Amino acid sequence: MANMDSVLHDTRHLNLPGLARVLVTAGKLDAQSAEDVYRRSQEKNSSFLGELMGSAAVSARDLAHAMSTAFAVPILDLDAIDPQKLPKTLLDPKICADLRLLPLSKRNNRLLVATSDPTNQQAQEKIKFATQYAVDWVVVEHDKLSKLVDSQTANINQVMDNLATGGEIDFDELAPDALTSDFNEKPGTSEVEDAPVVKFLHKMLIDAFNMRASDLHFEPYENTYRVRFRIDGELREISSPPVGIKDKLASRIKVISRLDISEKRLPQDGRMKLKVSTDRTIDFRVSTLPTLFGEKIVIRILDPSSAKLGIDALGYEPEEKQRLVEAISRPYGMVLVTGPTGSGKTVSLYTCLNILNQPGVNISTAEDPSEINLPGVNQVNINEKAGLNFSTALRAFLRQDPDVIMVGEIRDLETADIAIKAAQTGHLVLSTLHTNDAPATLSRMLNMGIPAFNIAASVTLITAQRLARKLCPNCKAPADVPHQALLDAGFRPQDLDGSWTPYKPVGCPACNNGYKGRLGLYQVMPITEEIQRIILRGGSTLEISEQARREGVRNLRESGLIKVKQGITSLEEVISATNN
Repeated sequence: MANMDSVLHDTRHLNLPGLARVLVTAGKLDAQSAEDVYRRSQEKNSSFLGELMGSAAVSARDLAHAMSTAFAVPILDLDAIDPQKLPKTLLDPKICADLRLLPLSKRNNRLLVATSDPTNQQAQEKIKFATQYAVDWVVVEHDKLSKLVDSQTANINQVMDNLATGGEIDFDELAPDALTSDFNEKPGTSEVEDAPVVKFLHKMLIDAFNMRASDLHFEPYENTYRVRFRIDGELREISSPPVGIKDKLASRIKVISRLDISEKRLPQDGRMKLKVSTDRTIDFRVSTLPTLFGEKIVIRILDPSSAKLGIDALGYEPEEKQRLVEAISRPYGMVLVTGPTGSGKTVSLYTCLNILNQPGVNISTAEDPSEINLPGVNQVNINEKAGLNFSTALRAFLRQDPDVIMVGEIRDLETADIAIKAAQTGHLVLSTLHTNDAPATLSRMLNMGIPAFNIAASVTLITAQRLARKLCPNCKAPADVPHQALLDAGFRPQDLDGSWTPYKPVGCPACNNGYKGRLGLYQVMPITEEIQRIILRGGSTLEISEQARREGVRNLRESGLIKVKQGITSLEEVISATNN
């Protein structure tokens, strides 16, 4: 700092920036040339350093040595640095390009940054604000720094452009408002430098929709970044964009999902939309999660048309469909759908709601959050922070003269108690629980503290379900499955009469490793008088299960084996989906 003070003192008569005064004092530049360069930089509204290098009045090497000596800052030759080993995630590439600097390493809460102008206090503050790290300068030659910064930025943009245009999507032909949030924010409003990120995100969403994916996963790691799609229930890696774009991509998704872009420490949930044609818009549910190396973002595709396919498209057998339709046709009672996350419970419930959605029916739903928009249905999003939970919403519903109530999930005794009372007082209640099969649902409700007589009096039907992948009809081939393996899977000897053939996946351009689409496997169990008696006397899950079998209720494995006999899916897929 003593050197700095002497420089400022000796050249106080010069109305020049600190860098110019250092060069004049060091004898690297005369005062008149310094004033001329400074004047041109002011007229062009450019940086003094850039104008100085353009004028060739001082060599980059002399400039670096003068700055190092005057400010006691270490000097580094960038030729000794391997560009491939430079950290890619310490600082946004856009900041590096704008400020002409390069992060070299991080130690504790300090960032080592290469610069050709250590007098730039504004750059130091910007880095500190962006990273929350203190900055230690290293002086490097300006020409080498600019070349390396430009190559790093160009590499990222080139990779992103290749990723964004590598498919069959022509972005120039897409509707200008194709990617919009609920407040109509458009891609065109982003800065030009973000265009590759906007294109990349747009392509990923379009590709996910065209590939019938249910989810997109954007996952940052220490040195890599990957994008995976969940297609037919399986995750597939689709792309590996540069790790340096993870923050910019996360910010883009947050902006169009109306999330807080400055909050990176807590999970957030939001929504956005994609306009795929003039008359069709797809909703997306967005979830962010802070991880060790950035925010993981999962985008769930919510296609409203999936709820309008009709009950026949879901895979119910005729007798199962009849039981379900009879249950939802009653004016009161409770219908429960059970299964693990991702088993299609929401689509099943909305298919039932779509059947019930008539002009003379008042339907209200409470979900966390609402996944499918269904016109004619009063949908409520749960907001725990605001005090709006399932039980609060249910109480409000009962004051609004409902005919049908759908509760996204019964999680606690209070919600279950209100839902059961609603089912007993003239309302049809639809809801979900997380259990392995239909008989276990009744035991789960008893364990929650619901009296047995309330369960017996209110629950009319329980359907457990799983999703299994369907064989591609274009490439499936007969499978040579040993007789004993079929028996071990659950087939009865009389089923193996030679009248049908099991099939296996093969794989073709039209499918995903031999599978295309999914269908449901169902256990549809009406609560008959005999099952009610078992509930009232405190019978076990096993007793309920045996009684249901006597009444013709198939379990999930048996339901899947029927699909194998029909050639719709493979034996391996059924075993995998029903192997509880």
